[in-house]
Amino acid sequence: MEKCAGKSVFGGIAIGRILLFKKQEQQVRRQKVDNPELEEKRFEDARQEAMRQLGKLHEKALVNVGESGAEIFEVHQMMLEDDDYIDSVMNIISSQQMNAEYAVAVTSDNFAKMFESMDDDYMRGRAADVRDISNRVINILLGINQEEEDSDEPRIIVADDLAPSETVQFDKSKLLAFVTVHGSTNSHTAILARTMGIPALIGTPLALQDSLNGKLAVVDGDEGVFYIDPDEETLMKMQKKEEATKENQELLLQLKNQKTVTKDGREIMSYANIGNLKDLPLVLQNGGEGIGLFRSEFLYIGKDTFPGEQEQFEVYRTVAENMAGKEVVIRTLDIGADKKADYFELGAEENPAMGMRAIRICLTRPEIFKTQLRAIYRASAFGHISIMYPMITSLEEVAKAKQISSEVRKELTSLGVPIGKVKEGIMIETPAAVMISDLLAKEVDFFSIGTNDLTQYSLAIDRQNQNLDDFYNSHHTAVLRMIYKTVVNAHRAGIWCGICGELGADRSLTELFMAMGVDELSVSPGSILPVRKAICETDLSDPAYRKKILSDWNLEELC
Repeated sequence: MEKCAGKSVFGGIAIGRILLFKKQEQQVRRQKVDNPELEEKRFEDARQEAMRQLGKLHEKALVNVGESGAEIFEVHQMMLEDDDYIDSVMNIISSQQMNAEYAVAVTSDNFAKMFESMDDDYMRGRAADVRDISNRVINILLGINQEEEDSDEPRIIVADDLAPSETVQFDKSKLLAFVTVHGSTNSHTAILARTMGIPALIGTPLALQDSLNGKLAVVDGDEGVFYIDPDEETLMKMQKKEEATKENQELLLQLKNQKTVTKDGREIMSYANIGNLKDLPLVLQNGGEGIGLFRSEFLYIGKDTFPGEQEQFEVYRTVAENMAGKEVVIRTLDIGADKKADYFELGAEENPAMGMRAIRICLTRPEIFKTQLRAIYRASAFGHISIMYPMITSLEEVAKAKQISSEVRKELTSLGVPIGKVKEGIMIETPAAVMISDLLAKEVDFFSIGTNDLTQYSLAIDRQNQNLDDFYNSHHTAVLRMIYKTVVNAHRAGIWCGICGELGADRSLTELFMAMGVDELSVSPGSILPVRKAICETDLSDPAYRKKILSDWNLEELC
């Protein structure tokens, strides 16, 4: 048995087999060949294998997502059979005597540029498809296996680290836990684990050898320990612990359909943070009363081009319809910093966390912003949708965002497109926003405090830097005072104020948040019921007790 200690980012027990995740990069070299006929055969064999893989993916997608969702794999098969595409590859191989990988890569670039130059949106979208099929063929030629395992058995994912663009690719139904060698407690891998409610460890000293694949392992997220090939005694102990955890979860499920009300009668909005449609079942299973943070940027990550208005509309509409009249707060695009998409062409920045990101991109590239806003407003006719603008630092930013939003509403109304009554709020996640929160509160319908970035910017600590984890203190008095100040200023202006950062799920602070007067806590779906339990057990009917709580945390009353 091998035992490794890591840092826990979500508790619980996971027992299962390991799936080692390794980054596999294509390295296409331009090479002269002596036998073009052999290269042509290599290409044809790879093309046929790609067709087989796509057929297999199509069959699986038909079962999982239906005919419309599976259609993309049929399109990819048709593109691989296109005579112009095949002739281009074959011509480069024969006329230039080049290797098959290079011929496919050049053809991919040429065809993609041709599609991107077209006026029709649909045809421009085919650029991403031609790159996708070409990458599949190149992977086959290079011997890189990109097929999913045939086994449907859920696995423990072990990796060096995981970027946001990589985490969104996983089939969440097949994940038991995450274990990474590197990473931060505030990384998006950690956020994904909390969203799903699965155990996760970071900073785990592991040698990522192929021999790990398929081995039985145990992740103890409570103690921060990873067991590989556990002995019988350890396995039995962990199985008992897993059963106890499940029993506790079943008890919490009794709170699923209860309202979130403190003992002294104050009702709190118990909302969820999600990143895509696959998170919705988790919200409903855990009795979420709404969506307090829909991270719309995950519609942009892992793609080769911008998602269109119709694509976004369908996602937002589905969320609104599934939540059946409950509020859905959609955060507008928050690309930048650690959430990257190359096609934005933002360029390298020395300090990306403080660079071109979020609302700054939206205001300087209004064509991107308007596309998203049109999709959101169209979807608002199908449910209760609110809009939230991230990374606000000034009144001018709010005014400009609201102006663009107003223009979109007018355009849609003039076209006869039905829209709902949409509230506009902002995220408070910069010290600047906190300091002018009294002024900002007069311009918007609600505040939501993003404690992850607020802590980062207040303490001058990069929350993605694992070397600074010991200095990152989300309980810092300065951070808590800023939260309290924001809540007070929101209430003075007659608007509600919630918390959508990871701190909202910290049950050691739940009573304090109630004492501050926080109106809403939006947390990962797996944290909804534990937080609801903590809220329902809070009693602040005695003013002296409330004052004591604030005093214990070095917070003074703000009058």
